[in-house]
Amino acid sequence: MMFWPTITQKLPAVCQICGLIVNSSHSSLCCQQCQRYFFQREPRCHQCGLTMPLRHDQCGDCLQTPPPWQHLYCLGDYDFPLSKYLHQIKYQRQFWLIAPLAARLANIISTPAPQFVYVPSRWRRQIMRGFNQSEILAYELARYFTNSHLLHDAFRLKHGIATQQSLTRTQRIRNLKQAFTLNKKPLSSHVAIIDDVVTTGSTVRHLSELLLEHGVKKIDIYCLCRTPDYSKP
Repeated sequence: MMFWPTITQKLPAVCQICGLIVNSSHSSLCCQQCQRYFFQREPRCHQCGLTMPLRHDQCGDCLQTPPPWQHLYCLGDYDFPLSKYLHQIKYQRQFWLIAPLAARLANIISTPAPQFVYVPSRWRRQIMRGFNQSEILAYELARYFTNSHLLHDAFRLKHGIATQQSLTRTQRIRNLKQAFTLNKKPLSSHVAIIDDVVTTGSTVRHLSELLLEHGVKKIDIYCLCRTPDYSKP
C-alpha cells in the first residue's frame, strides 16, 4: 500500500477551465459558467458506459453479449475538460484534483457496493508518480460512503507486462491474459472496481472475471472517464 498526504490542499481560486476567478464560497473545480461541461447530455448504456443515440438501460452490444459487471458509473467521456484534469493528475502530480472529481462521481452512484477494490498500478509508474490515482479515487469514494469498505491491494499485477496505452483492443486482451492475480479475496458478494479511465474495458473485464471466480456475485465499475468507441458510427 502506498501512502500520500492527506488531501487538504486548497484548490486554486481560478477556474481551471476558463481561467476566470472562482467565488471563494464556490467549492468546485471550475466557475459556475463552466459547470455545464459536467452535465451529461447524451444517454449512456448503464452497463458498458458508452453513449447511445436513444435513452435505454442497455445498448445492443450489452444486450447480446453483456460484460461481466452490472453497472458502470462515470462522469463522462475522456474528453475536455475531464481529459485535462486526468492529464494534470497523472503527469503534473496534481493528485488533489481527485477529491472534487470523486465528490461528483459519488453523487451519481445510486447504490454503492459494500466493498471497493481498485486497479493496481505498475510499480515503476507508481514510483515515478508517487501515487496510484485509482487508489486515491477509491479512498476518496470510500470517505463518502461510510458503509463501504476499501480493500487495499486486492489485485497483483505481474512483472513484465507491456503497457496498455498504445495497444489495440485485441492486443490489450492478449496482453492482460494471466497478467493479474487476486491477492486478497473480498468479503462481500457485491464489489466495485475503481479505475480512473476505462478505455476498451479489457482491464476491468479481466479483474471482474477474477472476482467472479472467487465467489463475488455482483460487480460495478466506478471511473472518472469512459473512452468513446470510435469504431462505431
